[in-house]
Amino acid sequence: MLNGMKIYIRGLKEIELSDSNRKALNALIHYLLERLVPIALLCGLMGIVSNLGARADDTIPLPLALPKAVFAGTAANGKVTGNVEKLTGKPRAIPQVPKGTINLALHKKVTSSAAPFNGSLELITNGDKEARDDTAVELKPRLQWIKIDLGAPSKLFYIVTWHFHMEPIVFHSVIVQISNDPNFLEGVTTLFNNDQENNAGLGIGKDREYFETNEGKLVDAKGITSRYIRLYSKGSTFRDPLNRYTEVEVYGLPSK
Repeated sequence: MLNGMKIYIRGLKEIELSDSNRKALNALIHYLLERLVPIALLCGLMGIVSNLGARADDTIPLPLALPKAVFAGTAANGKVTGNVEKLTGKPRAIPQVPKGTINLALHKKVTSSAAPFNGSLELITNGDKEARDDTAVELKPRLQWIKIDLGAPSKLFYIVTWHFHMEPIVFHSVIVQISNDPNFLEGVTTLFNNDQENNAGLGIGKDREYFETNEGKLVDAKGITSRYIRLYSKGSTFRDPLNRYTEVEVYGLPSK
């Protein structure tokens, strides 16, 4: 490895290694390569694993508490199209979210496209999502929307909606949008849209309709920073044409 090698030391004359010294230096280099390089690689791998562990520790399961289920069995198929997700009866997987994630919508102000037919809009963000007649607000027939003001732009991860889960019914033209514009004219992101007939005029929805259950509808907010949430619906397969909301929860990180 070091045959014919000469060593130059600053301030000193050129030194030519003898055969014995050259062999000793070769042996030392081999030793260092065999021992120190694997150790360096191991330290690097340990650093990577440590970083991955730290990242995993920075997340928690979505802190979503489900209300009690009040029905079991198959759902009625009246007024249900073929583009409806089937009930599986299996628990939904719980996604991971950053530490510090909370329900930002709790007790936040709610407005709507028309005055409620029955009940108060405060019911939508009061924290009570149990399936009872007195926990849901009823809105008039035809297309209606509600809007939640979080008070400040916040990084959002998931939105969960319970329209009315006393029975396995299907709500139509369900759309979930977020924006920092209170009028939803600019910077609007559509997170979910199953408005298959474009009743809202916001485009034909590509998402499927679904049965209401105690799990609510979980919509991914993709970590987008927004202040306002608007939700649309146009009646359901229930026995009357009203729109209903039991609770809406918006999970994200509080604004600083």
